[in-house]
Amino acid sequence: MTPEEIIERAKELRWRLPQDFHDRWVENVYGESARIASRNVDQREGSQRLSWERRLDWLITNRWTGLPTMVLMLALVLWITIEGANIPSGWLATVLLGKGHPLLKHLGDATMPWWLSGVLVDGLYLTTAWVVSVMLPPMAIFFPLFTLLEDFGYLPRVAFNLDNLFRKAGAHGKQALTMSMGWGCNAAGVVATRVIDSPRERLIAIITNNFALCNGRWPTQILIATVFLGVLAPPALAGVVAAGSVLGVAVLGVLLTFVASWLLSRTVLKGEASTFTLELPPYRPPNILRTLYTSLIDRTLIVLWRAVLFAAPAGVVLWSIANIKAGDVSIAEWLVHGLDGLGWAIGLNGVIMVAYIVAIPANEIVIPTILMLTVMVTGVTGVGEQGAGVMFEASGNSSLAMLLHAGGWTTLTAVCLMLFSLCHNPCSTTIFTIWKETKSPKWTLLATLLPIAFGVIICGTVSLLWRQFAA
Repeated sequence: MTPEEIIERAKELRWRLPQDFHDRWVENVYGESARIASRNVDQREGSQRLSWERRLDWLITNRWTGLPTMVLMLALVLWITIEGANIPSGWLATVLLGKGHPLLKHLGDATMPWWLSGVLVDGLYLTTAWVVSVMLPPMAIFFPLFTLLEDFGYLPRVAFNLDNLFRKAGAHGKQALTMSMGWGCNAAGVVATRVIDSPRERLIAIITNNFALCNGRWPTQILIATVFLGVLAPPALAGVVAAGSVLGVAVLGVLLTFVASWLLSRTVLKGEASTFTLELPPYRPPNILRTLYTSLIDRTLIVLWRAVLFAAPAGVVLWSIANIKAGDVSIAEWLVHGLDGLGWAIGLNGVIMVAYIVAIPANEIVIPTILMLTVMVTGVTGVGEQGAGVMFEASGNSSLAMLLHAGGWTTLTAVCLMLFSLCHNPCSTTIFTIWKETKSPKWTLLATLLPIAFGVIICGTVSLLWRQFAA
């Protein structure tokens, strides 16, 4: 169609419109404006009323109530995630570990050499089963809750509340969103930094995302707080003390995010914080089907697949170092004794140090690795009798406490483990994601080593002060 024909066609369409079209259109615009105004403001003199949306905004974006509301919302989401994940995690553990592992072990012992059965069943399969049973249920609950808050319109208001704090730290206000995503999975939080346009501020968000406790670290926090800190309080308050301890570690992670962002913005990533226009969208009911698809397919399953991909080889390594001997002791025992001195200096021990080295592919296997190594080093009988390098779960908090106390654990060890669980290197899935997002070995290395530096300094300081006051 030629330009002349287009002009003629436009004239024809224009003349076909009703003569009062313009008047009706203007009338509709003014009518909609009047409806919005009447919904939010009472026109009578001296009278003013707020709609429920504005009342809610006043509550969650107010300088006095906004931050406490965020903490309560986080506590509620975490409580729902933790409580809701217990039952499905137990089901998966029963199927994959309680029934699946003995069956495969029996078949493996009958059809292949002992070492190949150990590598494939006790190493590769058992570690993968642990990751799936521990990681899948919390992600399947946390990510939908997170997506519901996102669709409802709450997350932009979180960014609004934290924008001033992040700006003072030299970072971007949208880092609040990526940090929140990191509470589910740090790899997903790193990917979420794509919403930040500034390359400098995006790097800050990527490097500091590991200070957000991911779902692989929540089980360690909850278990240690329950076994060692909850018992310090009366039975009626044990749960409150344990939950408060975990929430305190999560809040400390937020504070460390601000500190690390401030340090980066004034050293290797100098620059002014960029400004951005943050539009607070209207509240709207979430689309349940879209929420389930986005959270379960795009986030949960993809992140779980990456974790399994990196965790499976860790099981092979763990079984191997526990069964290959150098002289009269296994490589695992040799490493434990070699790292005991460094571990003691920062309030930990050699078992924990080796567990975190082996568990780089997946944080989910830290506790079972610690239990397995503790049994190996202490020679405690009655638990973990499946063989060297085979992870297991203690039958209850009392047996777990007994085993760890036999390994020389104290309250200081528990506190430093909770702190080190917050401040240590990212898992291999997150490290790989950081490299994919930055395409830079330098920034990937910095993102890996910076949390370790914080962890050594914090745990070392706590250990030194604790021992001085105890003396």
